[in-house]
Amino acid sequence: MVTSFYIPGTIQNHMATQTSSLKIAFVGLSSLVIAMGIGRFVFTPLLPLMLNDGLVNISQGGWLASVHFLGYWLGAVFAAKLPFTPQSALRLSLIGIGLCTLGMGLMNQYEAWLALRFLAGIFSAFTLVLISNFYIRHLATIGAPAKQGWVFSGVGAGILITGFGTLAIMISGVDSSTSWQIFGVASLLSAILVSINIGPEISDIPPNNVQQRSKRTPLIWNIIIPYGALGVGYVIPATYLPLMARDIIPDPVLFGWAWPIFGFAAFLSTFFAVRLERRYSIREIWFASQVILAAGLLFPVIFPHITTIIISGICVGGTFMIITMMGMKETHRLAPSQDIMHHLAVMTAAFASGQIIGPVFASTIFALTQSFSASLVFASVLLIITAVALLKNSADQDTLQP
Repeated sequence: MVTSFYIPGTIQNHMATQTSSLKIAFVGLSSLVIAMGIGRFVFTPLLPLMLNDGLVNISQGGWLASVHFLGYWLGAVFAAKLPFTPQSALRLSLIGIGLCTLGMGLMNQYEAWLALRFLAGIFSAFTLVLISNFYIRHLATIGAPAKQGWVFSGVGAGILITGFGTLAIMISGVDSSTSWQIFGVASLLSAILVSINIGPEISDIPPNNVQQRSKRTPLIWNIIIPYGALGVGYVIPATYLPLMARDIIPDPVLFGWAWPIFGFAAFLSTFFAVRLERRYSIREIWFASQVILAAGLLFPVIFPHITTIIISGICVGGTFMIITMMGMKETHRLAPSQDIMHHLAVMTAAFASGQIIGPVFASTIFALTQSFSASLVFASVLLIITAVALLKNSADQDTLQP
């Protein structure tokens, strides 16, 4: 008979690691719920309410979305150059998102909304870059890579929360200003709670930007370009999906389900991606996801119906976070650790560039044609063409690691 011996210290270390990984995953997930689920995506289901209240038109809604992405782009560009500690930057960003969201409900001036959405974009980008760097890397270091999927599921969880929350708001008849206030208070309280639980997994030492610049390595364009195309491809339905559903079925009890379904698909997708990684490479998963997303954009064009809107929501929601996750992980795989923040920032900036273009392009085409079809076809073709770059030079020799 073989007797197994367990060393108490080993058990304690294992339990401590498990507790640590759970807490880190929770903070990372919650941060993305606030930054992306609310800071970025609450605008999408609230846009139809703002239109119904007569506060904005389609064109103004497009500019509100694009100015947010301009802030997101600037946030991504400067995320690796912040003069204060990453830990402080994360806390500031989360609380800033809460205040900006609350401000959308307290102010009635369009110019003020532009400023608030711009600032929210900056804070959202800071949060995503910081989480994608420190939290994803730390989970890998302590042997808990599966929990990386938990962290990225925060985006889908946030969309799910805002989707169901907005659905309840639509049914209850609450106006858009009050809705912004509700989400603002919720995100601000959540940001304070998460900030208290931020620990040593993220650096509390200010970065040495001069030293960082001296360690710059070549950018990896055959993943940057497809990642930027994702910004264009997903942002049109991510901005206008509830609006497209409303145009087909005016009843909010019915069209309001389009966004929660989108969020539910996004929430589950990252857990599914972790399982796929056991059999397929990062780029294979990314390529397949981008093709599915491209196909999903075409369903409402071919047959405009609430069913195809929902199918599109599932295709887009179920793939864009997988692509985000694979993009961040591929960057970690290829880029040297001493220069990873720069590469993550450029990836996020490319994504933001696509997001800036998408809403203004779609709203302009809508003004001319009263339809989103041409925009969706263009985005679908762009996704397919750029996905080909993922199949080129995908072997290990791509790596910039020394």
